[in-house]
Amino acid sequence: MSAAAFDGGGGEELGLELHGEEAHLLGDDSGLVGVLLSVSFPLLRDCECGLWWWCREGCGGGLYGGGGASSDGGGGKGEEVESSAVYIVTLKKAPTLHYNGEMRRFGSSEVTHGTYSTLNKPRNISASSRSYDSYLVRYHDSLLNKVLKGESYLKLYSYRYLINGFAVLVTPQQADKLSGRREVANVLLDFSVRTATTHTPEFLGLPGGAWMKEGGPEVAGEGVVIGFIDTGIDPTHLSFADDISTNLYPVPVHYSGVCEVTPDFPSGSCNRKLIGARHFAASAITRGIFNATQDYASPFDGDGHGTHTASIAAGNHGVPVIVSGHHYGNASGMAPRAHIAVYKALYKSFGGFAADVVAAIDQAAQDGVDIVSLSITPNRRPPGLATFFNPIDMALLSAVKAGIFVVQAAGNTGPSPKSMSSFSPWIFTVGAAAHDRIYTNSLLLGNGLTITGAGLAPETDGDSMYTLVSAIHALKTNMTDPNDMYLGECQDPSLLNREIVQGNLLICSYSIRFVLGVSTIKQALQTAENVSAAGVIFYLDPYVVGFQINPTPMIMPGIMISSSNDSKAFLSYYNSSLVRNGSSNAVTNFGGVARILGGLKANYSSYAPKVLYYSARGPDPEDSVLDDADIMKPNLIAPGNLIWGAWSSAGADSVEFEGENFAMISGTSMAAPHIAGLAALIKQKFPSFGPSAIASALSTTASLYDKQGGPIMAQRAYTNPDSTQSPATPFDMGSGFVNATAALDPGLIFDSGYDDFFSFLCNINGSGPVVLNYTSKSCGGASTMNSMDLNLPSITIAKLNQSRTVMRTVTNIADNETYSVGWSAPYGVSMSVTPNRFFIASGQRQNLTIVFNATFNNTAPSFGRIGFYGNLGHVASVPLSVIQKLTFNITAH
Repeated sequence: MSAAAFDGGGGEELGLELHGEEAHLLGDDSGLVGVLLSVSFPLLRDCECGLWWWCREGCGGGLYGGGGASSDGGGGKGEEVESSAVYIVTLKKAPTLHYNGEMRRFGSSEVTHGTYSTLNKPRNISASSRSYDSYLVRYHDSLLNKVLKGESYLKLYSYRYLINGFAVLVTPQQADKLSGRREVANVLLDFSVRTATTHTPEFLGLPGGAWMKEGGPEVAGEGVVIGFIDTGIDPTHLSFADDISTNLYPVPVHYSGVCEVTPDFPSGSCNRKLIGARHFAASAITRGIFNATQDYASPFDGDGHGTHTASIAAGNHGVPVIVSGHHYGNASGMAPRAHIAVYKALYKSFGGFAADVVAAIDQAAQDGVDIVSLSITPNRRPPGLATFFNPIDMALLSAVKAGIFVVQAAGNTGPSPKSMSSFSPWIFTVGAAAHDRIYTNSLLLGNGLTITGAGLAPETDGDSMYTLVSAIHALKTNMTDPNDMYLGECQDPSLLNREIVQGNLLICSYSIRFVLGVSTIKQALQTAENVSAAGVIFYLDPYVVGFQINPTPMIMPGIMISSSNDSKAFLSYYNSSLVRNGSSNAVTNFGGVARILGGLKANYSSYAPKVLYYSARGPDPEDSVLDDADIMKPNLIAPGNLIWGAWSSAGADSVEFEGENFAMISGTSMAAPHIAGLAALIKQKFPSFGPSAIASALSTTASLYDKQGGPIMAQRAYTNPDSTQSPATPFDMGSGFVNATAALDPGLIFDSGYDDFFSFLCNINGSGPVVLNYTSKSCGGASTMNSMDLNLPSITIAKLNQSRTVMRTVTNIADNETYSVGWSAPYGVSMSVTPNRFFIASGQRQNLTIVFNATFNNTAPSFGRIGFYGNLGHVASVPLSVIQKLTFNITAH
C-alpha cells in the first residue's frame, strides 16, 4: 500500500491511499478543482424555500456565480451572478466504456454444460482506453473554453467512463449556449437526492443454509466487491476490521480503487476489508451548503447511514452489539467476507445532488466493483419523456453493461400506489418488510391493567410496584405555568423537585417536539437520572397522531406507550389515583403505582414477513404524468424494519443512538443492502452471472408466505398500520420475500443484457434523440423491443387491449430437468403458456409463449402467477399484473 498527496488549494494537504498499481489523484483528470475540497463556505442565506430540497433553481447557486474557475484556468474570475446553478451536460461522443467496446464483464451470462465460463476477468485498461479517457477530459475543457470564452464558470466533474459529459456551474444563459452546440446532447439542471443486523441472517436462514452450503460465514462473499453510494463509513468500526480472521484475505485483483487520506480519514483507514474510499461533494460545495465540520470533506461518515448500510451487506461476522451497556447479540452482514468500497456522495446536513452521485457511480464502475448498493432515491420524479431518462439511471445502465449488479431502495413514500422512487428495469428495486424479531416491554398498573409499549430498557427491580409521578406535578414551586407543553417533556432537571421524584416512576409526555428533534428521549432519561427516578414512562401527547414509535435504548427502566388509546387509559388511571387539596386543587398524594417489565429480550412474531406501510409501491410510473410502465416494481422485499447495524462514532442521523457503536433504524435503505450482500453470495458461487441472472435468481425463488404459512400481508395505512393490512400484491412486494438459500440454486434463470435494455428504450415513442444523447448509440436501424417482452422474471401489462402475446426465455443452470408449468390468471383475464411441459438440458434455453386475453373491461389492477415445477425439485415463480383490461378496440369517429 502506498500513499500520495496533493495540495487542496487551501494549504491543507489531501491525499489518496493507493490499493492498486495505479491511481489518479483527485483534481487531476477527474476534473474536480482541488480548492473545492478544502474551502468551507457559509450556508446560503437568500433561499426563501425553507428546506433545501424544496428550493428551486434560484436558490441553488449564486455563491460562485460567475466567480469560479474552470479546471484548466480558462474560466477566469468575474462578478457574482445570483442565478448560477449546477448543470449536468452530456455529450454525443461515446464514453470510454462504449467507445472501445471493452467490458470487464458481459451484461448477460454465458452458461455451458457443467461449468461456467469466466467472463468476469480483471479489467486491464488498455493504453488506448487511458488515452481516450484523458482525451475526453481535454475535450470537455476545450468545449467549455470555446463556448464560454471570456466568461466565468466552474467545471466540477468530468464524467468519462459510463457517460460522457461534465457537471458545471453556469448561469441559465450559459447553459443555453451549451445546449445549442452540436457536440452537446443534453443539458439538465442538477437535482437533489436523499437517503431512503443481529437477527436477520437467522431469519433469512443463512447460518444453516446459504452460508453452510458455500463453506460458512468465514468465506461468504469472498472475492466480491460491493460499492456503496452513501454517506461514507466509519473505518474504525469492528465490523470493517480485517484482522478478526486468520484466513488469508487478499484484495481482489480486479479492483483498482484508492483510499483518500485526509485528517478525518487518516492513512491506514482502509485495509483488506475496506478496500476503497472516496468522497464527492463538488455540487454541494458550489451551493455553499457544505459544512466541513459536520459533513467531513472525506469518506468519513458524519451521519451514520452509510456505516449502517455497509455493515448490513458486508459487515464482519460475530461482532457484539452492545448499546447503552446492554448486549443484544452478535451482528453479521449478509456477505461477511465480501469487500467494501465506499463512494460518499450524501451528507448529514443536506442530503445529496445528482451531479455528485453520478460522479460516484462513474468512479465505482471504473474501479471495478461487482455490485453497487444505492440506499438513495431522487427527491422528485424525473421530468421528461420517461422516468428512465435521468443521469443516475442512465449511468447505472452503463454500469449494467460493465457487468455490475445494481440494487436500489424503493423509497419510503408508501403506501400510496405509484409511490415508487426507483424506476428502471435494469435496477433491482427493493421494498421493506418486517422480520420476526420485535422488542416490546409492558407496564403493569396497580388496577391490574397491562399496557404494552416500546423501549430497549431493563425492567424495574423485583416485583415491587413504584409510585407514578408526572413531571407537571413535580415542578418546583417557583414554576408559574405548569401547562406549558415542554415542561412535561422532562428536558430540564432543574425544573423538577428531586424530593418528589426520587425513587418513583417519572411520567413524561412525548410531543411533536420529539418527532421534530427539538426534544429527545436521551435528554429525558438524563433528567430522570439526575432526579433519581426509578424509571421513566413516556405517553403520547394527543397531537402526535399516526407517528410510529420505534424501540429506543434506555439506560434505566423505561417504556414508551406507543398507542394513543393506551396513553389515554394510562392517564385516566394516573389522574383518578391522585389525591388533591380541596381548596387549592394541589396534588397532596400520588396514589397510582406500576412496574415496568423489561424490554431487553427479543420476542419473535409468527406473522412475518409483512410489507411495511412506508415501503414505496407500484405500479412503476413511466413518466411524470404517472402513466404506468409495463415493468414490475418493486422487484423484491427484504428485511427493512428495526435493523441493528453498525453506527458511526460521529453518527448524528439518529440522536437516540448518538455515541453508540450500533443503531436500530428502519427504511427501504436497510432492505437494499440485505439484497446487495445476498447478491454477493450468488456472484461468488456463479462468477459468470451477469446482473440479470443475479436478479432472476433472487426473484424466481422468493417466498410468498409468512412463517405461519399464510400469505404475506401488506400494511395499507400510516396510522394504526396493522389494523389496515391485507394480502400483499406484486405492486407491494414484487416477486415476494427474498429466500437466500433457494437463490443459490434457482434451476432456471431469465437472462437479458444491455442490448435488450437499449432496444426497450428505443421502443419508447420519441426516444431516439434521448437514447443517442445518453448512450452515443443511434436507435436508427436498431431492433426495438416492447417493455413487456424484456426477458424479466415478471410480466406487467399496463393496458391489455383484447389480447397480448408475451415472450420469455429460460436458461437451465442446473442438471437436465423436466418442468411442468402451471398458472393462475389475473382477474378478468384468460391466459395460456406454451409449452406447458418441457425437458431442458443443462445450459440450454427454452422459449415460452404466454397469451393474455381480456374477458371484460376493468381498470383495477389484477394479479396472477406462473409457476415452473422441475422434477428435481427446482421451483421458479413469476408474478403477473394487468392494470387495465379492454375487450374491444375503441375507435374515434
